Amino acid sequence: MSTTPRVIPSEAEGPAFSSITTTSTCQSQSFALEPERYEFSPGSIHHFDLARREFFKLLGAGIAVFAVAAKSPAQETAPSHGFHPQDLPTDISAWLHIGEDGTVTAFCGKVEIGQNIRTSLAQTVADELRVPFETVRMVMGDTALTPFDAGTFGSRSTPTMTPQLRRVASAARDLLIEAAAKEWNVAPSSVRAANAKLTDSASGRSLSYGSLARGKTLAQNLPAEDPVTLPADWTVAGKPIPKVDARDFVTGRHQYTPDLHPSGMLRGKVLRPPSFGATIASCDDSAAKSLPGITIVRDGDFVAASASTEREAAAALAAIRAKWTELAPKSSSREIFSYLKNNAETKVNDRHHTQKGSVEAALSGAAHRVDATYNVAYIAHAPLEPRAAVAEWSGEKLTVWTGSQRPFGVRGELADSLRVPEANIRVIVPDTGSAYGGKHTGDAAIEAARLARAANRPVKVVWTREEEFTWAYFRPAGVIEVKSAITADGKLLAWDFHNYHSGSSGIETPYEVPNVRIEFHSVPLVLRSGSYRGLAATANHFARETHMDALAYAAKIDPLEFRLKNLEDARLRAVLQAAAKSFGWPRAKAEGRGFGIAAGNEKGSYVATCGEISIDKDSKSVRVVRLVTAFECGAIVNPDGLRNQVIGANIQGLGGALFEAIEFENGRITNPRFSRYRVPRFRDIPDIEAVLLDRKDIAPAGAGETPIMAVAPAIGNAIFNATGQRLNNLPLIPNGLPKV
Repeated sequence: MSTTPRVIPSEAEGPAFSSITTTSTCQSQSFALEPERYEFSPGSIHHFDLARREFFKLLGAGIAVFAVAAKSPAQETAPSHGFHPQDLPTDISAWLHIGEDGTVTAFCGKVEIGQNIRTSLAQTVADELRVPFETVRMVMGDTALTPFDAGTFGSRSTPTMTPQLRRVASAARDLLIEAAAKEWNVAPSSVRAANAKLTDSASGRSLSYGSLARGKTLAQNLPAEDPVTLPADWTVAGKPIPKVDARDFVTGRHQYTPDLHPSGMLRGKVLRPPSFGATIASCDDSAAKSLPGITIVRDGDFVAASASTEREAAAALAAIRAKWTELAPKSSSREIFSYLKNNAETKVNDRHHTQKGSVEAALSGAAHRVDATYNVAYIAHAPLEPRAAVAEWSGEKLTVWTGSQRPFGVRGELADSLRVPEANIRVIVPDTGSAYGGKHTGDAAIEAARLARAANRPVKVVWTREEEFTWAYFRPAGVIEVKSAITADGKLLAWDFHNYHSGSSGIETPYEVPNVRIEFHSVPLVLRSGSYRGLAATANHFARETHMDALAYAAKIDPLEFRLKNLEDARLRAVLQAAAKSFGWPRAKAEGRGFGIAAGNEKGSYVATCGEISIDKDSKSVRVVRLVTAFECGAIVNPDGLRNQVIGANIQGLGGALFEAIEFENGRITNPRFSRYRVPRFRDIPDIEAVLLDRKDIAPAGAGETPIMAVAPAIGNAIFNATGQRLNNLPLIPNGLPKV
C-alpha cells in the first residue's frame, strides 16, 4: 500500500482554475444539506445541563467569546426526517475560552468517530487564534457543554465548523489585541498577535494571552462579519499534524464507551424478538425475578434484565418464558429486488424528479442505445465498536455516555421515551470506534437508561455482534433501471434513470445530456434502513458509472475519453485526469488483468478512481491489485488526515463492491456475525494511492463520504475489461466470478 499521499495543486483546465496560485479570495461553497439525509427514518426498536454561565465559572477566569447571531452556519437546523427539532440558541452559545494558563478550549457539538476531525478543528482554532497547536483542547459531543448541533453526518463537519471556529477565533484575537492596546495605551493597529503573545510593534513590549486573561473575564458578541485567514496564508492548518492522542488509541489507553465502569455499575441485557416485527403475546418473568441480584424491567415489548455481570443478566433472560406473535415476512434476500420493483409507490414526489427534453424521442432515434438494470443489496455498517451506552441517574438527572453521531438527537430520544425534560439529560460521546452513518439512533442509550432507572444504579449495555448485525439499521437495498442513448460520435443523447428504494442522494448525473428523466421511487420498508456512508450515492454512482462504461464500449471509445467527451465540470475533469495520470491510463490489455475507471461528485467534493484487478487462471478468483483515487475537496486542512479518509473509504468500499450483503429469511438475519458476513480482510487490501488535489482558492469541504463512491464501479468495470462479463449487481462477486 502506498504510504505517502500525493498532494498536488490542481492543474485542471479552464478559466475557473487559472488563478489558483494568484487568487486573493477563497470561494465559498454553495451546496445545501441534502434533504434526504434520513432517506428512511430508522425509528425506534422499542415502543414504550449545566447552566452555561455556571460552566464558565468552572473553567475559571479568562476570555469567552459568545455567539448570539441567529442562524449561525455551524449550528445546523434539524431536517424533518428523524431529527428531534430544536431552535438554535440565541443567548449565550459559547464556542471558545482562553484560560489564565494559556490553554485554549473550543466547543463543538460534532463528535470524533475516527475521521480525525478533533485534530483538524484544533488546527483551525490554533491557526486563526495564532497559538501553538498543542495548547488547543477540543470539547466535543457533550450536550451540557457544547452548542446544539444536528449531528455529525454528510461530510458537514469541515465545511460548517471550520468557518465558524475561524470566525470565533478571529473575534477572540481581535478582543485580545484591543485589551492589550488599552493596557499599553496604544492603537490596536500597532499590536501584533503571534505564538499566543501580543507584541507592541513600537516598544517591543509583549504579553501572553494567559497573562492578559489573568484576573478578568472578558466577553464579546461575535461580530456579523470578521475577516479570517485565507488558505494560502495558513501556518498551522494545511499541515499533516498527527492525530490528537494517537498514542492512547494505539496503546489501548483511550476509553471507549464499552470500557467505562462507574462505581456500582450493573450490566444490562435485553430480550430480543425472534423475528422482525414480533410482539409479546405472554411473558412469565417470575423465575427470573427470583434470582438473586436481578432487576427485571417489563414495559410494553421492552423486556430486559440487569445484574452484576453480563452472564448473570443473560441467565435471567433465559429464565423468562415469553411467547411471541410473529408477522408474516414481506420478502427475503432472494426475492427482494422483484419485491422492491413491484411495490414501488406509483406517484413520484417532485423533489425526486428531474425532467429535461424528450427522453422517448431521443431513445427512439439514437445511433446506440443501452438499457440495463442494477441491483444493490442491503449491507451492514459493521463498526468494530458495536452500540453501547452507560446510563447513570442522580435523582431526576440522567447522564448517558454512548457512541453516537447525534448526541443532541439521542438526548431528544431519551426525553421522549423516558418522559423526562431534555434539560435533565446530559449525553456525552467519548471518541467512538466508527459509525459510517450507522449510529444516528439512541437504541442502546434508551435501553441502558431504562434499566438504570429501575435498578437505581449505573447500567451498561453493550450490544453483541449478533445484535449489531440484526437490530441496527442497514444501507437500503435498491433497484436502479437505466435507459440511455448516444450519438454516432459518442455524445450522450438520452438518460432515463429510475432508483427504486435505495434513495436519491447522488442521483443526478454530472454529465452533459440534453434529454433527461431522473426519478426516485419510494418503497415501504422491508428491513430497518437508514443512513450509510454516502447514503444512496454509493448505489447511484455504481449504476451510473457502470452504465457510462457500457456506453463507452458500445461507442468503441476509451472509457476515460468517453467521460471527458461528455463532461464540462472542470473539477470532475481534474480528478479524472489526475487519477488517470498517476495510474498510467490507458493500460495495455493483458491476460488475466483488467482495468476500470469511475468518477463522481458529492457533498461538495470530487473523486475519480482507477482500479486494476487480476484473475487467477485456475480458480478464476478475482483480486483487486491496485486502486488510485484522486480526490479534491477544496483547501486541505490536514493532508495526513485526508489521506487516511480516502484510503479508509477505499478499503470499506471493497467490501460493498465485492462481497458484503445482508441475507435474511422469515424475518431473521441469517448471517449476523463476521464469520458469515464478509468484510475486507488484510489479505484483500490492494496497493492504494491517494492523489490529493489541494485547491486553496476553494473553501474546504468534507471528506468522510465521497471517496467511497467510485470504488465499486471502477472494480466492476475492471472485471468487464478482463472478462467481458458485465456485472450489474452489488456485491459483484459474493461467491466468486460467475461461470460462463
